[in-house]
Parts: sequence; C-alpha cells; structure tokens
Amino acid sequence: MTGTLECVDAMTAKRSGPDAGLGEFIRHQRQLGHLSLRQLADACGVSNAYLSQIERGLRSPSSFVLKALADGLELSSETLYAQAGILDPTEGDVAAVVSAIRQDQRLSARQREMLVDMYESFLKVNDATDTEE
Repeated sequence: MTGTLECVDAMTAKRSGPDAGLGEFIRHQRQLGHLSLRQLADACGVSNAYLSQIERGLRSPSSFVLKALADGLELSSETLYAQAGILDPTEGDVAAVVSAIRQDQRLSARQREMLVDMYESFLKVNDATDTEE
C-alpha cells in the first residue's frame, strides 16, 4: 500500500511542476475550441495518451510538438512557446502585435510600416523610462 501512496505523491508533485501550467493551458484552449482530446491528438499527429500526459503535466513536449499543438489549437506558436518558458512572453507579445499590423490589409504597406516603426519606438521609450525609475 505504501508503494501506491508514493506513486500518487510522485504524480501529484509532477503535476505541480513547470509543465503543469502548460498542460492546463493546453487543456483549457482545447476545451474552448470544443475539441476532444482525440481530435486534437489526431490533428497534431500525436497519440491520445501522449497528449493526455502533456495536459496532466507529466510530459514536456518538444518545440516541434508545441508547434503542432499551436496549429491544432489555432494559436500562434509564440503563445505556446511562452507558456512553456521557451520564449520570453514579452517578446512573443511584441512579435504578435507586429505580425498583426503587417497582416492588416486595410492599411497600405506604407501605413503598416509606419505603424510598426511607431510601435517599436514607443516600446524603446517605455523601456528607457522603466530603467531610469
């Protein structure tokens, strides 16, 4: 009986590790997208068991699997990379904003580039202000 309790304790400890938050995020996104575990696993080319282990925080997915999960969940790869701790979240946010600006076809090419330049200059000013304080 003691072996069973040790096993349960080990599983609980693993779930509270760094991969637990990523797994919970993936599960939440999957549920928001009304996808079953099987549907997402099939879309990503991984087994149901492996995806279940990722969601429970028992496995750390590779960057290749994270990319496939991002595609299956219709998220940016940067979002999952940031959740996994591979990418600085602020870098992913900046890349997402710049990407969104560059993809907006309602603006001319010149307007998009000017907007990106303005956005990046505002970030530099804010970073400089933050370091002075």
